[in-house]
Amino acid sequence: MIKEQAKPAQPDTVRERAGLALNDEFLRQAVKFTTERLRSGKKAASEAHGHWDEWREQGRQIRLHTIAHLDYYLNLFADNARANGVHVHFASTAEEAVSLSLAIAESAGARSVVKSKSMVTEELHLNHALESIGVEAVETDLGEYIIQLAGETPSHIIIPAIHKNRYQIAELLSAEAGETLPPDTTILAGFVRRKLREKFLEADIGMTGCNFAIAETGSMVLFENEGNARMVSTVPKTQITLMGMERIIPSWEDLETMATLLPRSATGQRLTVYMSGITGPKRADDADGPEEMHLIILDNGRSNQLGDPEFQELLNCIRCGACLNACPVYRHIGGHAYGGTYSGPIGAVLTPALKSNVAEWDDIASASSLCGACYEACPVKIPLHDMLVSLRRRKVEAGRADALETLGMKGFGAVAGRAGLMGAALGAGRLGQRLVARGGEIRLRLGPLKGWNKYRVTPTLAKQPFRKRWSTLEQELTGELREMDPAVKKRLEELARRGGRKGGDSHG
Repeated sequence: MIKEQAKPAQPDTVRERAGLALNDEFLRQAVKFTTERLRSGKKAASEAHGHWDEWREQGRQIRLHTIAHLDYYLNLFADNARANGVHVHFASTAEEAVSLSLAIAESAGARSVVKSKSMVTEELHLNHALESIGVEAVETDLGEYIIQLAGETPSHIIIPAIHKNRYQIAELLSAEAGETLPPDTTILAGFVRRKLREKFLEADIGMTGCNFAIAETGSMVLFENEGNARMVSTVPKTQITLMGMERIIPSWEDLETMATLLPRSATGQRLTVYMSGITGPKRADDADGPEEMHLIILDNGRSNQLGDPEFQELLNCIRCGACLNACPVYRHIGGHAYGGTYSGPIGAVLTPALKSNVAEWDDIASASSLCGACYEACPVKIPLHDMLVSLRRRKVEAGRADALETLGMKGFGAVAGRAGLMGAALGAGRLGQRLVARGGEIRLRLGPLKGWNKYRVTPTLAKQPFRKRWSTLEQELTGELREMDPAVKKRLEELARRGGRKGGDSHG
């Protein structure tokens, strides 16, 4: 059996969890290093491909169309999958999806399940549910296997163990091996390969996720780099695939666009090492494949976004992780600080959406600088920064805003709405900052500046406020210049005449 290490309970709030992450120097450096490598790879791959924004727009249009007609494409996909011999199940809630999975496992008399990477199974906490009925669940993606041994959840959608180094991994694998393994990546990978090969051969059920479901043929498509998903979907006699209801695309032709966008956005690859299309269980003349295939299509809050003008585009997500790599907040605090299955900008919106925006997740929308880097990185142009603002607004409208924050915003509104008061406040601020400013910066950790200045500094107020500069800037923008001062004009004309006379003498 997989021996997971027990972990202490995590703090309740994003602020507290982020505080732990910010004080973990290794985590910060590890996450920063890997996300920068992924960002650089994406940039190089997208530039080499060319016309990247056109591809993004094409991907966006495919997703917009599909989600707008999701009922049609879901029914088409389910009908075609059933025609291929797949047992199709719909689950409205996480509890229903877990119950279906356990019932299939019990019906098959399963004692072990091998799994390829699946964020949906993480969302369902399915491993623990399987273990509760005596079924061993083994993650076969290398990163997922590592964090399973550590008793942790994924810190990144694409690279689950982004926060660990080879020394920590060697320690985890040594405990599993019962001997000391050196921190050599080749040796460590070799041990895992041998260990998982046994698990593949012993498993009663293979369990996968689904990157894209092709409506026109009822096929499921998996992207991977390690080959484990192919083993999971061919060796065991029974296969269970779990997919979010939004993973549909209309046709194989549309897959060309997605197969262009997803690998480049996720890892900077032109294409993942393996891309598998699965269309039903094993046929009579097939050499391998499952004898029985089940597909569980999960809602679990996704349908709540349909028809919502602010959040329906959330369902366009193709789970590439590009927004995490671009986000300055994620790059400092990693994934576990977000507290849910999904982290980064997509997690800050998706988690509250799936949880019906309950008060428990109010703080997660504040874990963002609203810089818009996530939108620029997203291969299907999801406006996550706008959605985060909408979540904050809904929190205030629901009466769950912080009392001190509410008072501060009301005060700001009262001052900012009156030009005279605003000018007086800025003047007072420029005078007052002389007591605490040094070299154009304020480092004082007091009151509202305490949290901000703990990790950064506050710039001083400008000597001349924007309001007073506006008349000059407006003239520059509109191209309208003021009449030149008469004295200056006369002097320039005199200089021009003198220059003309000198020029004439030199050519005479």
